[in-house]
Amino acid sequence: MRRTRNQTDKANGQLPPGKPTLKTVAEAAGLAITTVSRALADDPLISSATRERVRDLARSMGYVPDRAAQRLKTGRTNVIGVLLDPHEEILGFGTSLLYGVTKSLKGTPYHLIVMPNFLDTSNIEAVEHIVRNNLADGLIFTRTEVLDPRVRLLIEKNFPFVSHGRTEFSTAHPFVDYDNYAFAYEAARRLIAKGRHKLTIILPPRHLTFSQHMLHGFMTAVREAGIAFELADGISHDSKAGMVRDYFRQRLQRSDPPDALICPGEVSAMASITGLADGGWSLGREYDIVAKQTSQLLSDIQPGVDTIYEDLTEAGEHLGSLLLKRIGGADIEGLQTILT
Repeated sequence: MRRTRNQTDKANGQLPPGKPTLKTVAEAAGLAITTVSRALADDPLISSATRERVRDLARSMGYVPDRAAQRLKTGRTNVIGVLLDPHEEILGFGTSLLYGVTKSLKGTPYHLIVMPNFLDTSNIEAVEHIVRNNLADGLIFTRTEVLDPRVRLLIEKNFPFVSHGRTEFSTAHPFVDYDNYAFAYEAARRLIAKGRHKLTIILPPRHLTFSQHMLHGFMTAVREAGIAFELADGISHDSKAGMVRDYFRQRLQRSDPPDALICPGEVSAMASITGLADGGWSLGREYDIVAKQTSQLLSDIQPGVDTIYEDLTEAGEHLGSLLLKRIGGADIEGLQTILT
């Protein structure tokens, strides 16, 4: 009996040349094309052993589904879009968040596309482009604003999304957030417990929702204690390290400088330490800092800094898993998570 080329390649332990298709995977598996298609779609009517065998074989052959054909057949792209903040203040922000999202998508047919979310804009044009052209089945974005136009648009279009951060819209929407009120409150209480007399805090830009949460937590703590405070005026979470350094160096040249700092990230903490050192102040003697930490760098370089950890990989996992649930039709009320 004459063998086909695919059968000969299979018998010789070689993969057939060219881009693998559903047909070549089916021939290699010795199964019908429909069975392979259902196995790759994780159809529960196909045995788990067969599904696993087909997935392993497809992976080893380098099979990638034709997304255009899938979209025509199912209306789905099997793509998750991520608008990502390129800000450098939070060390490892993008890498950690994406790693978490990727972990949540493991074993699913979904893939990621990543677009930058520039600091000076909500990037509403990118959102409109994705929705209008059906480039993804769902969207994740960061730097959520108090009245975020992206949230308003996506709610109006009934397009699945999860924001990293909350808004103040009366209409509920899916989100994953870190409890920044609790962070600022706890940071202030720690500094007060150290016997410090005047606190200051570096806040995110005021149009971002978590800036309001941090300010509320800070003000609650200092008012409860009846202690002096000031807000770091002229710099923010978005400021370059050099600006933060210069601010604190110059602040020592004026009267009554604060002796306790709350920093929203590791970069601002290290820049503050440098500026105060330039002015002759030493950490742990003239002043103390509590900083939000997202990596081990600050602890390794400045072990004297008190830190509160935010797990960005965990946040990414929640963002991905909640978005999959939303795409699947889950109610919004069960898709809101605040991490501590």
